[in-house]
Parts: sequence; structure tokens; C-alpha cells
Amino acid sequence: MEQYRTRSPQYGPRRDRPRPPRQPVPSQAGRGAGGEAVRAARPPGPRRRPAPVRRPAPAPAPAAGGLPNPRLTGLGSGLFCAVVMFLLGALCSALFGASLTAYGVLFLPVSALTALWVRRGDLMTAPVVVPIAFAVGLLPVADGEDGSGGTLMGLVTALATQAGWLYGGTLVTGLIVIVRRIRMVRRRRTAGVRPPV
Repeated sequence: MEQYRTRSPQYGPRRDRPRPPRQPVPSQAGRGAGGEAVRAARPPGPRRRPAPVRRPAPAPAPAAGGLPNPRLTGLGSGLFCAVVMFLLGALCSALFGASLTAYGVLFLPVSALTALWVRRGDLMTAPVVVPIAFAVGLLPVADGEDGSGGTLMGLVTALATQAGWLYGGTLVTGLIVIVRRIRMVRRRRTAGVRPPV
């Protein structure tokens, strides 16, 4: 049997057919007018509104004459309390003749401020740093003989005799920390977030 070869189709225009006349390409100036005409001919559809840009809420301005409300880390609250108590101890030694009672009275508001200004993540450090700061502030107030041994004995004696002020300031700090912790847990429960263990 004879096999006939089939020709592969050619994609070019056949020579026996006449070519259609080419249309002139519009110039760049005509494109704008033509584009506007085409756009005007389209039926108007629903326009999408651009999504509104969310701007961050402005930070509330601090109230004039309001108390400062810093947020201290655990280390920052310890440094704050120790430095303030040392300065108050030196002030009591210079003005009140090393009065341990005046020093103890001044220790209470410093303890409260330390508990109020420590940040939420470091709440439990406040009752720890307050007694250390009390001992640091006693250094200029404690009476002792010359030398490190006499100063150490004066510090131990002042701690023993002024233990009431020390316990009182620590108790104030602990109560404020507990109240802040309870409020923080309640806020997280109302927000539906489990409190950290």
C-alpha cells in the first residue's frame, strides 16, 4: 500500500489569498482622545470606595498639675527606692540630728510610691527591694564609731530598733501590690485572656 504524506499546516498567510489592508496606528495624541471616548462609552458600574486609612489615636495629654505616673522595672524600682532613701537618710542626719523616727516616717510614702510606680510585670519585686532600700538609707543615719565595724554595729542596732517602720513600709508595699495584681487579673478575665501562671 502506498502511504501519503500529510503536510504540516503552515501558520503564515497563504499566497493564494489576498492580504487584508492594514489599518494605520493612531498617534500618541490620538490615544488620549480615543481612550476617553472608550471610557465614556462604557456603562457606569458601581465604584469601589477606597478603604479608610486608620490613623492611630493621639496619646492623651498629661493633665496639668497631675502627679507623675512612671512605670519602673524591677531594677529601676529598686534603684529609685534605694537612692531616695539614702538621700532622705542624709537629710535626716543633717536636719534632725540622725532621727530614726523621722527616717521611718519618710520611709512609708517612698514604699507606697515604689509599689505604685513599678510596672505590672515586675509587681512582685517591690516588696523585696523596699527592705533593702530601708537598710541602704540607714547608712548615713546610723550612729557608730569610726571604722567599718562601728558603722556595721550602728546599722544592725538601727535595724533592730526600727523594725516596726521596716515592717510597716513593707506591709504597705505588699498591700498595694496585691490590690494591683487583683485588678490586673480581673481585667484579663473580662477581656477573655487567661492570666499567666
